[in-house]
Amino acid sequence: MPIMSGSLPHRTAISAAWAAYGDRRSIVATDEVSANVSTNRVYRIHLDDGGTVIGKVSSYGSYFLFYEDHDRLSRCAHLLEGTRFKGMLAEVWHRDGRIFTWYDQRMWVVFYDDVPRRDTLPRILSVEQVRNLGREIAEFHHACTDLAPSIPAGSKTVKSDAIHLLDLLESPFAPRNFDLPPESIGVLWKHTHRFLERLIEVGYDEWPKIPVLIDWNLGNFSVATEPDGTFRLFSRWDYDWFRIEPRMLDFYFLSRVSSKTGDRTQFTYGPHTLVEPTFLEFLHAYRQVFPMRNEEVMFLPEVYRFFILNYVVREGARFFRPDFCTQFRRDAVRTYLPALDRLDASPLLGTGP
Repeated sequence: MPIMSGSLPHRTAISAAWAAYGDRRSIVATDEVSANVSTNRVYRIHLDDGGTVIGKVSSYGSYFLFYEDHDRLSRCAHLLEGTRFKGMLAEVWHRDGRIFTWYDQRMWVVFYDDVPRRDTLPRILSVEQVRNLGREIAEFHHACTDLAPSIPAGSKTVKSDAIHLLDLLESPFAPRNFDLPPESIGVLWKHTHRFLERLIEVGYDEWPKIPVLIDWNLGNFSVATEPDGTFRLFSRWDYDWFRIEPRMLDFYFLSRVSSKTGDRTQFTYGPHTLVEPTFLEFLHAYRQVFPMRNEEVMFLPEVYRFFILNYVVREGARFFRPDFCTQFRRDAVRTYLPALDRLDASPLLGTGP
């Protein structure tokens, strides 16, 4: 349940949240394990009995949406217990029958199990590893599709976020608010408007919505290697961009993991990974396990457009560090969205089973 007090710095917030939770064990050390890209802070908390727990401190966005997302995540983890993905998601801690959060109206804290971790995939995957990953993600999406009817819909959608951004871009204060010149605001408005038109054209409202994790990168999931050299998804942590949306929202970051340049530590975002031969192999393997209509596959460039417009432009100042936010917003106008305009997405159609 929410606990309120005065505003506190991150580590002190962890201590206050732990005291509010009421566990008899004492904290003996906290190690920061943040990715150092976002404004969130993540800590591994060491307890006096030798156990560990993960604590996340956030001030990004809305506490109420944060609470809602973690409630949905917890339901998802519970429902996956009856599948081959039992234990894959880090469980959110509960108290009194509800997920526990600490909240002081400026920042908030949630605790997760410190999930076991196995093998990390190499930075650049072989073609067979890419196919293996495609099959695994398809199986995971299948399981999430089965349990989706038991999870309430989210309060926000890609449509509501895009409408909100369009309103922000139409404000006379948009150049100041986004720290971009008026001509750049015009480019962003055009792409946001086009995205909303595409949602109407594809019938977005009728598409099945499932739990999606979006930010797949080699730093937030592990695999278990089998004796024959194949692997299966083993554990996943870090849920900053969790949503209940069409499964396609997971694919842009999976294209980055599958790309010929591999998962990068230097952050840049381009659409080219969606049509690289290795990602086409990923999609082919995925579609053999969990078929996708061509209309869904051809929506993947729109997934990229949404990522740039929503996470880089609309929410960038609240999520990314200020230096990253400034760089990414300028790149969105100068590089990312123009590259999308030039992208030939037709190779995606050749990935059917």
